[in-house]
Amino acid sequence: MKKVRLGIIGVGSMGAAHARAILKGEVPECELTALCDPAIQNFTDAPDIWRFKDYKELLSSGFVDAVLIATPHYDHTTIGIAALNAGLHVLVEKPISVHKADCERLIAAHKNPKQVFAAMFNQRTDPHYTKVKQMIESGELGTIRRINWIITNWFRSEMYYASGGWRATWAGEGGGVLLNQCPHNLDLFQWMFGMPDEVRAFCQIGRYHHIEVEDDVTAYMQYKNGCTAVFVTSTGEAPGTNRLEIVGEKGRLVVGEGKLEYLRNEEEMSAFSKKTQERFSKPEAWEVTIPIAGGHGPQHLGIMKNFCRAILKGEKLIAPASEGIHSVELANAMLYSSFTKETVQMPLNAKKYEALLKKKISSSTFKKKVVKKLSNDDFSKSFR
Repeated sequence: MKKVRLGIIGVGSMGAAHARAILKGEVPECELTALCDPAIQNFTDAPDIWRFKDYKELLSSGFVDAVLIATPHYDHTTIGIAALNAGLHVLVEKPISVHKADCERLIAAHKNPKQVFAAMFNQRTDPHYTKVKQMIESGELGTIRRINWIITNWFRSEMYYASGGWRATWAGEGGGVLLNQCPHNLDLFQWMFGMPDEVRAFCQIGRYHHIEVEDDVTAYMQYKNGCTAVFVTSTGEAPGTNRLEIVGEKGRLVVGEGKLEYLRNEEEMSAFSKKTQERFSKPEAWEVTIPIAGGHGPQHLGIMKNFCRAILKGEKLIAPASEGIHSVELANAMLYSSFTKETVQMPLNAKKYEALLKKKISSSTFKKKVVKKLSNDDFSKSFR
């Protein structure tokens, strides 16, 4: 195999963007051979490519070696399992599933180690976060004591939510900012710091928009060693900010506005505290410049290239799909904590959260106003 024959299932805004990138030759390891969407006629690029309205027909067509699943969230599980059972390599958009129990079902379907199964966590290619992860793992920061991430530059308008009937509903997306925008940040969070032991969150439902799901979240997390973390996100705050602050024994690292700022203690703060004879002194700190090259990295193209090279050459995956369960579990735990008004002990009970979500769907009386779409960029509908 010289190139991976790829089919894209779900040709909405993200699926269409991926298709166009491949058609432009931006992923040289890949050839786009098939597309699938219930409204596939709305995608007018490359009319000679095989087109399907039923994903099952694409999976059994013999025209593809791999599929990229970019459908509405719930279908990631159903289509992902079917694609894996069909023997195909699979790249799934974020989140890999809506809730932890579905993640477990999807991951369990990956039984053949020769099948490449990856997730579109493109922000793992950002050199700012890869550097942070490297600094943590090397011990450069020392033991992590506190984490604070404010990620409120996900602003979305009422038109955004009104542009599709599935958006921002329990039945369509399974959540709001935590399930749509923040899977990237939650994935980076667990990728860099690991999973917490406790979660207590406050999720405000439709605070800024006419939606039935969360658009503003403040969560508190705690680890076994006493490290604490605060995670704040919103789609209703402008201009918003994206600022990650990490305090370790050896200093403070801040990621924000495209740069890393590191104040490095000359001596670990706990050791200094125990031996100093001064009441108000603190360790001397050096301002360390950390050069970052490559902007924000290759992002989606980097993940697609890595996925194809994993198939063709056995390259190690940047984002194995099996790791996608962690960001979903964090999102679920935050919602579960908010609804029950209790601290959630991790790992989250998957069955209890699935039951709560089903109850939300069955009891929903929310009436959503849907505005007629002004373009073809968001025409993907549910396959269920």
